[in-house]
Amino acid sequence: MNYYALEHYLDLLGQAQLLQHSDFPAPLREQTVRRLTCDSRTVGEQTLFICKGAHFKEEYLHDALRAGAFCYLSERAYAVDAPCILVRDVRKAMALVSAEYYNRPWEQLRLIGITGTKGKSSTTYFVKYILDEYQKSRGGKESGVLSSIDTYDGVVREESHLTTPESIDLQRHFRNAVDSGLSYLEMEVSSQALKYDRTLGVEFDVGCFLNIGRDHISAVEHPDFEDYFSSKLRLFDQCRVACVNLDSDRAEEALAKARQGSAQRVITFGTDPKAQVYGYDIRKKGNDILFQVRTPDFHREFRLTMPGLFNVSNALAAIAICTALGIPDHYMYVGLNKARVSGRMEIYANVSNQVIAIVDYAHNRMSFETLYQSVKAEYPGRDIVTVFGCPGYKAQERRRDLGELSGRYSQRVILTEEDAGEEPLMDICREIARYVEQEHCPYSIVPDRGEAIATAILGCERESVVLVTGKGNETRQKRGLAYIDCPTDVEYVRQALKQYDVEHHLDGEEMLRAVTQALPRLRPYRGRTILVKYGGSALEEEENRQSILEDIAALEMAGARVIVVHGGGKAISLLMTRLGLEHRFVGGYRVTTPRGMETAQMALTGQVGPELAAGLQALEVPALTLSGRDGGLIQAVEKTAPDGTALGRVGQIVSVDPAVVRMALAGGYVPVISPVSADGQHQALNVNADDAACAIAQALQVDELVFLTDVEGIRIDKDNGDTLAPVLDLDRAQELIDSGFVEGGMVPKLSSCVSAIRAKVGRVAVLDGRVRHSLLLYALGQNPSGTVIVP
Repeated sequence: MNYYALEHYLDLLGQAQLLQHSDFPAPLREQTVRRLTCDSRTVGEQTLFICKGAHFKEEYLHDALRAGAFCYLSERAYAVDAPCILVRDVRKAMALVSAEYYNRPWEQLRLIGITGTKGKSSTTYFVKYILDEYQKSRGGKESGVLSSIDTYDGVVREESHLTTPESIDLQRHFRNAVDSGLSYLEMEVSSQALKYDRTLGVEFDVGCFLNIGRDHISAVEHPDFEDYFSSKLRLFDQCRVACVNLDSDRAEEALAKARQGSAQRVITFGTDPKAQVYGYDIRKKGNDILFQVRTPDFHREFRLTMPGLFNVSNALAAIAICTALGIPDHYMYVGLNKARVSGRMEIYANVSNQVIAIVDYAHNRMSFETLYQSVKAEYPGRDIVTVFGCPGYKAQERRRDLGELSGRYSQRVILTEEDAGEEPLMDICREIARYVEQEHCPYSIVPDRGEAIATAILGCERESVVLVTGKGNETRQKRGLAYIDCPTDVEYVRQALKQYDVEHHLDGEEMLRAVTQALPRLRPYRGRTILVKYGGSALEEEENRQSILEDIAALEMAGARVIVVHGGGKAISLLMTRLGLEHRFVGGYRVTTPRGMETAQMALTGQVGPELAAGLQALEVPALTLSGRDGGLIQAVEKTAPDGTALGRVGQIVSVDPAVVRMALAGGYVPVISPVSADGQHQALNVNADDAACAIAQALQVDELVFLTDVEGIRIDKDNGDTLAPVLDLDRAQELIDSGFVEGGMVPKLSSCVSAIRAKVGRVAVLDGRVRHSLLLYALGQNPSGTVIVP
């Protein structure tokens, strides 16, 4: 980064007509500015210090000069022994000087700016998911993001305090992104940032206007709605491409401003057929939202896998933005499929689904109205309980708006803390309460946020939706001028739902402690055949293994016929190491020599299988160990790796004769089967345990096939636990395979599941076997971590 002499900045401010005087001596002009800050705690030698802000105190300037500042920039001169650069508008001056100090880094980024009353965060992250998929395909780095939720610039990854940072911080983030090799950065641009020139001088590659509603009207923000609206539209004075939502209020004015601004191109989006990015045929399918999109470049269906019908509008905005950037529609489809936004429409429920809790950042009139309409459409007939508060000394119209709306749509309202800052919390809550009361809705004030959420959830007597709004996954509360660490709303919700289940005798562990009372709930399993494939690290943990054996015993007691097919790769590796044998893998397959095959048989049929059978026998469940060689159960041929490498005694299944398994079941035994098979010359081959389980399940047409694994289930995005798919139908599962959403070892597992369903297996589940009693919890309908595939 290049450092400039003070003269460079003086010339810049003079050209912008911001300087109030220009008689600076030559020695001062020639000094190099090596640090720029408005925080006296970060001053060093050769610092240009900026005095700004409502809370600025002269003592901060004294601290800065003692720490090494040689000059200060301000709208007023102070009685200090240091030169002052006196300017007419310190915010504009700071923005211009900051951009110059960091060498105008935004010029080296593809920069996206998004503004609107609601939906900024969701749209920002939708764009990020799309761009990150695109970058991944090209070997590029993930995009940067500056939002009201999180900040990532290639160096800093942290929770955010401001929607749009102050200009010095903003330009520093841009510089970090450039120096880290990031190509794209998307950011929320607030009305405050535009009005008070935090982004002055920055040109966005794409600027997007989402919508407008009444918000941020106060003495310290916007004096009226027109000021708020016009501030947002300033974005169009500094972008190359403008995207405008035709569904927004005052869309025509926004569109006119976009065409009059600096944009070389304008793209419209929305559910209006005149929109260039036109969305229609919006519908729910299971937990997903499907919609068609028509643009001049493509016409296809898209899928959102996070809830909230209103998110279609945000998705259309993201598609318009990425169209402007020239991103192929394939990456738009994949990114929107995977997209998640922390703290946005995060849904949790108690085990019986009596109480559904939704954590969302909704905090203004537009977002509240949209949230209530979506909840009423998606959860008809349920009571609505709302937990929220309002920030101190800002956006004061919200107190009336949110009070009225919550009172109108809710059966109960709980008012609580939400960044009260320097204003007394009870004063804020009482003001909101006046408007809730006018709607004749019962309410209570519970200052502690965790207690407020617990009060809302534990007080549900009917099927209810509890809306916890405003804070999402934020980990701090603003009290006074300080930010205090606190649990997130998600943590509070999970604790309260757990407590609700305990108090209503619904807790899974409690049910398992009284399994004999739970047995009637297992009656549907009487006479059903269940094949359990048990492997991975889930098999190695003694405590979890015991819990799974207990689950199998419980299913047997309920009259189910259970078959176990086990793996044991770790046991094979340990034994080969003890015997001094080399073991290597090609394309995920163990190269198996004749000696290695002997070792595999010793581990699988001599150790793992007998240990599982002994564990079942100790629970008074008759068990019989078998291998794929017994009774000609599995016939196989040697297979090669995908690259043609010979794998030795690794088998590919060609046929299954389940007669020996039927005999064991008829005799009242649980067959415990190792995946050792034989070829036509009766030599042993080791086949993949997943393949063996699937082939036996298909041959027997079992009622259920359950894979107990060491993963949570099937994710739409393997790197994001929030994208776990609890239920997939056959078409959706095949789509995930064909579209490349699942990767690595999950591809053959999901392919096996699809094959099993097509072969008339009733249903297939992929469960996290590391979760204690995951099999029995699944049978009891307790929804443990995992995915169920249905026809």
